[in-house]
Amino acid sequence: MVLARAQALEARGMNVVHLEIGEPCFDTPLNIRDAGRQAIADGMTRYCNSQGLLSLREEIAREVYRTRGVDVSPERIIVGSGAKPLIFFALLALLDEGDDALYPAPLFPVFQSAIGFVGARAVPVRLQESLDFRFDLDELRARITPQTRLIVLNSPHNPTGGVLSTDDVEQVARLAAEQDILVLSDEIYDHMYYEEPPASIMSVDGMDERTVLVTGFSKTYAMTGWRLGYAVVPEWLVGPIVRLINSSVSCTPQFVQMAGLEALSGPQADSMSMMRTLKERRDLMVQGLNGIPGMSCRVPRGAFYAFPNVTALGLSSAALANLLLEEGGVAVLPGTAFGPEGEGYIRLCFSTSAEQICEALDRIRRVASRLYAG
Repeated sequence: MVLARAQALEARGMNVVHLEIGEPCFDTPLNIRDAGRQAIADGMTRYCNSQGLLSLREEIAREVYRTRGVDVSPERIIVGSGAKPLIFFALLALLDEGDDALYPAPLFPVFQSAIGFVGARAVPVRLQESLDFRFDLDELRARITPQTRLIVLNSPHNPTGGVLSTDDVEQVARLAAEQDILVLSDEIYDHMYYEEPPASIMSVDGMDERTVLVTGFSKTYAMTGWRLGYAVVPEWLVGPIVRLINSSVSCTPQFVQMAGLEALSGPQADSMSMMRTLKERRDLMVQGLNGIPGMSCRVPRGAFYAFPNVTALGLSSAALANLLLEEGGVAVLPGTAFGPEGEGYIRLCFSTSAEQICEALDRIRRVASRLYAG
């Protein structure tokens, strides 16, 4: 792993700028931390309902209505120890051996591994740089077969920062309805956008009962280590996923859920301030990357990643990432960490200080200039 190699170099005295870790560099807001501490003091440290506390599920239902205009019952909401386990459990419950699941490529690798784990086939649909890393919808349609059971969406997107348009999700919804296909929409970066709010496929007429929506608290509220996420699912899917939770982790800690309740119902000023800062750092990162010989970078409309095209530098993504770490002291992820479709790109997380971004850009420029000139 890049982080482990970077830490090994640091142990030997190298100064490393970390742009590989996909988490906010901000602290969890104080009111959320206080709510978690108070819940512990109040004795909320025992087992609880595997589906999640009703009070939190009720607040999540209000959040879904506020942000997506969809009225859902708390009984259709499942709270989990992060969004990732809920994605995994949903895929286990939805797919059988011989099924096809279409996914945007490149993509966070949990999807490919989980789809393969159940014996289904993960079918990539390449995101197009020329479309700001959105689908070519004709290609998506062409990949659908009688075996296609599921379409995976991720918007805003990791690793590219791409965001699907309203027209995109409406066309995907039309395809799903025509072909009787379910949709799993990973919307973990739903509040991390820089222009218009991202469109959710759950908001499209007729998709409420055809969509599994998964999101969480890690990114918006800088709560990565708290491990708290939730899913909104069709009624018939609640039982299977709750049984998987009960059989694995039993439940999500009550005090963590109470912190999540405060995150949704309490002041939002810290989260909004974080996004203003991230926009400034996005602009600093992208402008800097586009000034480096051999690199070109689209402006990400969501999340906190830059995904520059580095093909002109003449190295594979993995070789370039290794060189940037070993010689430049900058830790980045090769695009191929997100599947073979990521070849020719690297991912840089700009959720760090402006000073660190500027230092990283200087180091990258020195390495890239030598490669591009040679």
